[in-house]
Amino acid sequence: MSKRILVTGGAGFLGSHLCERLLSEGHDVICLDNLFTGQKKNIVHLLNNPYFEFVRHDVTFPFYTEVDLIYNMACPASPVHYQHDPVQTTKTSVHGAINVLGLAKRTKAKIFQASTSEVYGDPEVHPQSESYWGKVNPIGIRSCYDEGKRCAETLFFDYHRQHKVRIKVGRIFNTYGPRMHPNDGRVVSNFIVQALRGKDITIYGTGNQTRSFCYVDDLIEGISRFVNYDDEFVGPVNLGNPVEFSMLELANNVIRLTGSRSKIVFQPLPSDDPKQRQPNISLAKQHLNWEPKINLESGLVKTISYFDELLKEMKTNGKELP
Repeated sequence: MSKRILVTGGAGFLGSHLCERLLSEGHDVICLDNLFTGQKKNIVHLLNNPYFEFVRHDVTFPFYTEVDLIYNMACPASPVHYQHDPVQTTKTSVHGAINVLGLAKRTKAKIFQASTSEVYGDPEVHPQSESYWGKVNPIGIRSCYDEGKRCAETLFFDYHRQHKVRIKVGRIFNTYGPRMHPNDGRVVSNFIVQALRGKDITIYGTGNQTRSFCYVDDLIEGISRFVNYDDEFVGPVNLGNPVEFSMLELANNVIRLTGSRSKIVFQPLPSDDPKQRQPNISLAKQHLNWEPKINLESGLVKTISYFDELLKEMKTNGKELP
């Protein structure tokens, strides 16, 4: 059955893929974004669809509409962006959550919260399962995002317990793919852009720290299954790829797949950067029958192709990345 759906952060990397998926399923989609990190080019191909509506709006201010379902995807997700204005980042997570939860309460809509693996901080448990409470520095330079998302989870569960709001809380691990921002500072986009431009590939620390990379199509499938599953299963649930790679392995894969002559250079590790990050996805497997299908090499090939076209387009238009 067709639903009226609000996607906050809908012009962002994940939000735009989600809007596309929802439209393909026959839903009526309102995309809300202030375009701080989201980009119109991510949704320009959707603007002529009569069932798609773009509204430029900041979630830290209330938004009033009638909806059946809300996906709260709004918040800068890369350190370079969320540390640019840390106070606004916290407001986006906390005030934004209060506003969309208030809307869900009034309209009796179901609501999904795009939480993050950052709620686990620099974990002492590996891999991370949903029962782990995390190890987060509450006053560090990453705290605006980490603690903002932790507080948002608190708000979601309190609205669920106190006001019976139907919630779904998904903890999203590293995700990559087309429409990532070329300047987002995240490792996959950094390495690919550096390799395609023939620049040195920058690794922070020794390169032995690990991450798990989920291709965007797999993640959107996981979110869809979770939201459409039994309302009693509210989460939190980890959504990510459990296959772990070191930064050195990722860099060497990117160099090989791009055919680049880039060299690897090392820089000091940023403050509070986690050493390991790997999801335990047992809950998602058990309840949603979901696990990622796209391996790193296949996903990198698609993502490299996207960035290659983007860089050529920028060059044609006389634009250059810094």
